[in-house]
Amino acid sequence: MSLPVIHHPEYSFALPQQHPFPMQKFTALRENLARFGQKIQWHKPDEIGFRHLARAHSPSYLNALLAGALDDKAQRRSGFPWSAELVRRVRLETGGTLLAARIALAEGLALNAAGGTHHAHVDYASGYCLINDLAVAAAALLSEGQVKQILIIDLDVHQGDGTARIFADDPRVFTLSVHAARNFPANKAQSDCDVALADGVDDATYLKTIADVVPPILSRLSPDLVIYDAGVDVHTDDRLGHFALTDAGILGRDRWVIQAVRQARIPLVGVIGGGYDRDTSQLAARHALLFEAALTLDTAN
Repeated sequence: MSLPVIHHPEYSFALPQQHPFPMQKFTALRENLARFGQKIQWHKPDEIGFRHLARAHSPSYLNALLAGALDDKAQRRSGFPWSAELVRRVRLETGGTLLAARIALAEGLALNAAGGTHHAHVDYASGYCLINDLAVAAAALLSEGQVKQILIIDLDVHQGDGTARIFADDPRVFTLSVHAARNFPANKAQSDCDVALADGVDDATYLKTIADVVPPILSRLSPDLVIYDAGVDVHTDDRLGHFALTDAGILGRDRWVIQAVRQARIPLVGVIGGGYDRDTSQLAARHALLFEAALTLDTAN
């Protein structure tokens, strides 16, 4: 069987010159994944609707974001200058995560070739995250009765503070964040389970941590869906991370997570999360490890 993957050409658009966010990585990732040929089944998302967005974000914030009425301070906090292209991009990306989640519920596994915008809060953007695609997808499926319990496994190097705060009072969504203790955001939220690691964590220590933490949560919760944020900013060469994982460590992590969840017969939707290397081709290759891990396990099974 082929692997369902969500992508849209407008996941990338032109940012002002010298902007630090590697927006072209989404195009580069799509080009990298072409080598898998028919092993990947491509799906194109639609823009997410306001009704879905409002389940995770305040209408006042959404109206300001969509209308281009965010003030300069709010735009600086987001990390992006406002544009209609930016709004369309984040709505497509969020629609992609929800589409991937729906496919995962039907087929067991699906990946969005974007997503992981876990710093977006109910009423403000932060850290290159304007809409919290993880939260919007989870809230939509819960409201529709598609699922009753969701586990979010966030392995980005930065804590998923926005997601944790959005679901702080909702026991139907369990937030697990394994992140660098001394990294953005400075003001950490309280996830349902936080594992804060020291700088310089290597492959073996990191993988042992994941293997110790995840299985008891999976067993206790028996979730109807796992949303997996597979950030590659844990890589030793990432300019915004402080860990020391190699390509092999990231591939091993992704294989372990997907296998652990799927062996428990739980559907999994994966998103690519953060990654900030200035070498776009190298960065795309790291993000592609998630897809390689999924394809390897699919072939093996």
